[in-house]
Amino acid sequence: MADTASDPTPGVVTVFGGSGFIGAHAVRALARRGWRIRVAVRNPVLAIEVQTAGDPGQIQFVRCDVTDAQDVARVLRGADALVNLVGVLHDGGGRRGFKAVHVEAARNIAEAAAAAGVRRIVHVSALGADARSPSAYARSKAEAEDLLRAARPDAAILRPSVVFGKGDSFLTRFADMAARAPALPLIGGGETRFQPVYVGDVAEAIVQAATRADAAGGTFELGGPEVLSLRDILEMIRRETGRDRLLLPIPFFAARLLGGMLEPVRLFGLTPPLTRDQVLMLQVDNVVSEGAAGLTALGVAHPTGIEAIAPAYLWPYRVGGQFADLSAAPPAAA
Repeated sequence: MADTASDPTPGVVTVFGGSGFIGAHAVRALARRGWRIRVAVRNPVLAIEVQTAGDPGQIQFVRCDVTDAQDVARVLRGADALVNLVGVLHDGGGRRGFKAVHVEAARNIAEAAAAAGVRRIVHVSALGADARSPSAYARSKAEAEDLLRAARPDAAILRPSVVFGKGDSFLTRFADMAARAPALPLIGGGETRFQPVYVGDVAEAIVQAATRADAAGGTFELGGPEVLSLRDILEMIRRETGRDRLLLPIPFFAARLLGGMLEPVRLFGLTPPLTRDQVLMLQVDNVVSEGAAGLTALGVAHPTGIEAIAPAYLWPYRVGGQFADLSAAPPAAA
């Protein structure tokens, strides 16, 4: 991986899942670099807000179901590169399950990319992807990586830790919980460690992986500058929201039982706040492996810390809103 040359002229890139949280930032970053972008999503109407991310005509929205091989082949015709950001956090079963969205989609994309002659592939997986994991989510992510790597050894695979930024489902979820509930859950005692990474840094890593020749065939673990425990993160939520919520320890076995009781809400079209599979994932630290290639290898020399960004979008959950006085923030819980 000594060659650091980049493709001289950006071409056409198909972004699967370009309307999502990371996808919207990736589309903006690619547009700034001059790529012509196809945003491939199940419902193009829901992606309309990213249309202004580029110049007129630079961004095109196309309907695509990644579980349909013909759909995938259609949106990759004439593409020079692709970015796969499609994923689900809850196993909805069928065409919305881990197997379909992670594994079968990766197979469809790999086969269609080979047939279309796509030169650059960027696959966004997840830190913790592991074929031996007790978590079905982690196993499906690992299976997708293996399948893609076997078909296209030159694909760049990115594995971010939990991603934060305005519109995330991580800090925002806990802040909303702090505004509504009397306590915040310390699952497993709150000792699980994370390395939260800013969505803007992930988007920049995607751009670099799509253009740098030395990124081809690499696997990159993306984490921010700090390693924080779940307790650290919830303490920050308490400070930033100004809400003195109890931090309630919940043993893993009890959290698994709770997740199992909450999962049936999917039958009513609702997203469960916790699942058994998520608890299994929380039993393993979500940090960058020692010696792994990461953001620096992709040219992101100074990753953004969580404290620099979170206050700018957590203020709606404060008592008093944007201009609340946080000088008397809740003390750290014992």
